[in-house]
Amino acid sequence: MNNSLATKYFLGMKKVEVVFIPLPAMGHIIAAVEMAKLFVGSDDRISASVLVMKPALDSTTTKYTESLTASTLPNRMRVVDLPSLEHTDVRNTSASWMASLAEAQKPHVKEFVSKIKAQSELSPHESPQLAGFVLDTFVLGMNDLAAEFGVPWYVFSASGAAFIGSMLYLQALHDEQKADLPEYKDSDAELEIPSLVNRLPAKLLPSMVFKRESLPHFLGAARRLKHARGILINTFKELESHAINSLSNGEIPPVYPLGPIVRCKGNSYDVGSNIINDYKEIMQWLDDQPPCSVVFLCFGSWGSFSIDQVKEIAYALEQCGHRFLWCLRKPPCKGKIESPSDYVNFQEILPEGFLDRSVKIGKVIKWAPQVEILGHKAIGGFVSHCGWNSTLESILSGVPVATWPLYGEQQFNAFELVIELGLAVEIKIDSRRDFSKDGIIVSSDDIKRGLKLVMEPDSETRKKVKEMSQLSRKALMEDGSSYSALARLIEDIMGNYK
Repeated sequence: MNNSLATKYFLGMKKVEVVFIPLPAMGHIIAAVEMAKLFVGSDDRISASVLVMKPALDSTTTKYTESLTASTLPNRMRVVDLPSLEHTDVRNTSASWMASLAEAQKPHVKEFVSKIKAQSELSPHESPQLAGFVLDTFVLGMNDLAAEFGVPWYVFSASGAAFIGSMLYLQALHDEQKADLPEYKDSDAELEIPSLVNRLPAKLLPSMVFKRESLPHFLGAARRLKHARGILINTFKELESHAINSLSNGEIPPVYPLGPIVRCKGNSYDVGSNIINDYKEIMQWLDDQPPCSVVFLCFGSWGSFSIDQVKEIAYALEQCGHRFLWCLRKPPCKGKIESPSDYVNFQEILPEGFLDRSVKIGKVIKWAPQVEILGHKAIGGFVSHCGWNSTLESILSGVPVATWPLYGEQQFNAFELVIELGLAVEIKIDSRRDFSKDGIIVSSDDIKRGLKLVMEPDSETRKKVKEMSQLSRKALMEDGSSYSALARLIEDIMGNYK
């Protein structure tokens, strides 16, 4: 969306600034940064600041935010690291940690925004005026700052429209029908959620719902959603038409589907010499492979597996015979909630002789430039944890997914991809990572079956993904569904300053 909407709607308007506050986790910050770029690219009177709360959830997130300097960002946009609150325990990834971090960072956000207000009052014709806040779904406790500064606040979701619908449904189920939501964890119940066409097995609900310490935060976020000026979702109408329509009943704020918003190719977050060399080696290897011949395995910034599970994956790759590119990370010590690290030597984890036997058809890597890999013509399938950013990246690239969810709302996403939309095949839908133990092992037979399905050259799933890829690109073009939604949103933001 590089066409300016300014001349179409807002000639003569005052300059304004929008403040984004994401959850300090990789996928959420990427979504906020790319959405902020969308704002400043849509109208040359809009500036955007993305405030990053510290400490971040993992080192990968820190590396990414450190790369977001003035030279890598568009004009009128900045990414600002708030002071790090060292007393906050990032190993506690529960919702209580999110809530306490957001609350503790409020004074720093207030200080930053006060400077915007003061500057605009000193030089009203040169400095932008504060137009509002755009808050992550899970930091909506910041909404009282908007009231304090007398500006509207919007929600942005790093998940899809169907997930937002599920939040509202579960909140009503809890508040109105007094349902005990954690009891659904091991239940065989199926739920009729308005944002889904099919009944959802309750065991696929997000992890936050099953934990009594995090459930109040989840429900609180759902309640606050209804009081926002609007809800910004990283999706597009053609992908989630049923879910978006279900949210357009007048009972909640206007919904703006703005996606697919993904990180651009070539915008890697780590530009160290070792990473550059790794990148060149990976892309050169892919250049040597036939089109649509490689299955790519990557599980996000928190994706890792036990030794036994790694061996099952290796056995499946050998048995299925497809070319593969596998991003393999080392899990933290059992019981620790930390992001994965790099293996010093892959031979210490893989079956004996695996690397030698697969040298002609496969490559195991410690780091993956995912957007670039998915966009390469050699990639024919993607084994994914089903994070929403990864889901949109695969759709935009036209690459079918084999689902293997691990945490968060990824089981819900996997269900939506396989059952609702027919854009993925299943390795597992209900697998769930537990940091306190190894969990259930997915067998090599199940993995091999999923690999064969996702790599079928003429499958209906592949055809659907290719069609959706074309629709995703059209959505972003002038007069496309997401382009038009952005125009409506900018008009709403700027409407206060005519």
